[in-house]
Amino acid sequence: MGEREPATDLPGTPFTAYRELVRPEWLDYNDHLNDASYAIALTTAHELVLESLGLSAEYRASHGASMFTVEMHLRYVAEVAGGQTLTAATTLVEADHKRLRLHSELYADGVLAATGECLYVHVDTVGGRTAPFPADRQARVDAMRAAHAGLPRPAHLGLGAGARP
Repeated sequence: MGEREPATDLPGTPFTAYRELVRPEWLDYNDHLNDASYAIALTTAHELVLESLGLSAEYRASHGASMFTVEMHLRYVAEVAGGQTLTAATTLVEADHKRLRLHSELYADGVLAATGECLYVHVDTVGGRTAPFPADRQARVDAMRAAHAGLPRPAHLGLGAGARP
């Protein structure tokens, strides 16, 4: 998993804890980041956000609930090579009592390489159905949503493959 850096979710700034060197096993036969590996990097960046919200694997074990990915949209912007460092800037763009939507910009050595948008739902894993966040987790989600409310939203947000903003 990516490294954790301190003080990465300040009001008015995206969440930026993800930082990871491109792994050799993520490269394709062109020595570029394999398309599936972009998803791995973005998923790892999102896991750090979920961890900061108290919605990690530890939460699943203690509360019998978890976040499930229901949709992911990736945009490939630039090639990434071995040896580069990946970082991500993630914005909580939307949330309610059961769902949250994250958008990340993935950078390779400071150059935008991809974007990823994911929709997650909160699931009671014992009952097997969606459920509202507990009050303490909802408070964390609300605080991050408020902190990210003023951040810019890209024109492609919410659009599917091939759609033009």
